[in-house]
Amino acid sequence: MTSIVALGGTPRLGSSTEKALALACRAAETAGATIVHFDGAYMSSLPFYGGPGHSADAGADMVAALRNADGILIASPGYHGSISGLVKNALDYIEDLSTDERPYLHGRPVGLIATSFGHQAAMSTLLTLRSITHALRGWPTPVGAAIRTSAETFDENGAIQDAGARIQLELVGQQVFGAAGKFS
Repeated sequence: MTSIVALGGTPRLGSSTEKALALACRAAETAGATIVHFDGAYMSSLPFYGGPGHSADAGADMVAALRNADGILIASPGYHGSISGLVKNALDYIEDLSTDERPYLHGRPVGLIATSFGHQAAMSTLLTLRSITHALRGWPTPVGAAIRTSAETFDENGAIQDAGARIQLELVGQQVFGAAGKFS
């Protein structure tokens, strides 16, 4: 079974970032993947990597899931034109994989999602996620989703209203699933 780790969101439950990530996850699940999800609430509980309160146990379940993942989905809101500190801190925990036989995200497809109220911040956030993925030896999927969100992007049940955004998000999930295990 193909295992995909989904990482992303904000401290606010039900954020557009978490809804967008959930849509990509559903597309990967429909294709046959098993999803292990670390959301904004989980990431909010992580101490700063290497800082006060950090220990070997902090984030250990996330690190173990990433170690065994066939693919990864990462979603970040665009805060001031870049990824959020919450997502960046969670990604810093990937340093615990640096000495593995398969270091960091080596040989794994990584689907990237950026959400923002503006096109510019969504695009620059997506580019930052791509740069980080390259630095961590991951393979960004050909399609990344830079989603401009508004109050109308999702309905009250969390269903996406924007057909173009839905297609992008589904494609990101499908591409991670399709490429999982092909690069190792």
